[in-house]
Amino acid sequence: MENQRKPIVFSGIQPSGRLTIGNYLGAINNWIPMEETHDCIYSIVDAHAITVRQEPKALREATLRLLATYIAAGLDPKKNIMFIQSHVPQHFELAWILNCYTMFGELSRMTQFKDKSSKNADNINAGLFTYPVLMASDILLYQTDDVPVGGDQKQHVELARDIANRFNGLYSDTFKLPNPVIGKKSAKIMSLQEPDKKMSKSDKNEKSIILLTDTDDQIIKKFKSAVTDSLGQVKYCDEQPGIKNLITIYSIATGKTIEEIELEFEGKGYGDFKMAVGTAVADMLRPVRTKTDELLKNKDYLEEVYKEGAERAARIAQRTLDKVQRKIGFIHR
Repeated sequence: MENQRKPIVFSGIQPSGRLTIGNYLGAINNWIPMEETHDCIYSIVDAHAITVRQEPKALREATLRLLATYIAAGLDPKKNIMFIQSHVPQHFELAWILNCYTMFGELSRMTQFKDKSSKNADNINAGLFTYPVLMASDILLYQTDDVPVGGDQKQHVELARDIANRFNGLYSDTFKLPNPVIGKKSAKIMSLQEPDKKMSKSDKNEKSIILLTDTDDQIIKKFKSAVTDSLGQVKYCDEQPGIKNLITIYSIATGKTIEEIELEFEGKGYGDFKMAVGTAVADMLRPVRTKTDELLKNKDYLEEVYKEGAERAARIAQRTLDKVQRKIGFIHR
């Protein structure tokens, strides 16, 4: 009996700024179970990061730290392909081709372009406008079946599907149409100080974000100062956005259901609840932080991982690129 091919999953995180608990809970933590059910390809998308000005040394350090975090969080380099995006030039070759099959109006409607433009008014560059095409290239190169994303990234996967459909319609089936997968644990992690806004690693208010590099004491202190309300009850409802956010985080950190959490803190004050959340998150992140720091001391091992990952990724990517170039009329080199 012929072995059935595992579906392919692709995802990536930018090595810009500092990783927050939102990146961990919303992405990396959800990838781990997939290594048994999918062929997994995970990139550190450094090319996407430079749409905003980066300090070169900091970008290199952040790239290695992110790779170390992938491994420390539990991703096995033998079971998953992990690579640095800029090490696989096929991403950029395909991106240029797909730029020619993407409509200006489609890119103009991308909500993240509008958001990033407003935040970087002095640097609204062409890359900021066209980076969704590079993202489509990232996904389509690997004939990806599933793309785990947060709700705010779903639009980019839908654009990748539109581009693939357009290309397939012109040149026959070439790309697989990827599906956005929003996992049960991919709920948005909101700011601790402004719970109506998503937690962002670029937030200037340190009290708003939990960083993967934060110590236990820093984590607990930040949760103690988290914004709540005057209702005095631990209930998961839209009228209590701060408490709702803390319940979401506590649920993921402990594996408890919302109902169990509400029952656990019935009749208890917010002080007890925030302390419990802080302790649970500190316990969850401590081994990841410790392992990451250990891996960063072994640069030779990290180099081995990203070089092998890039070689494996490039072999897959080149098969797709060859097919695309042949179909549009490029002469094989």
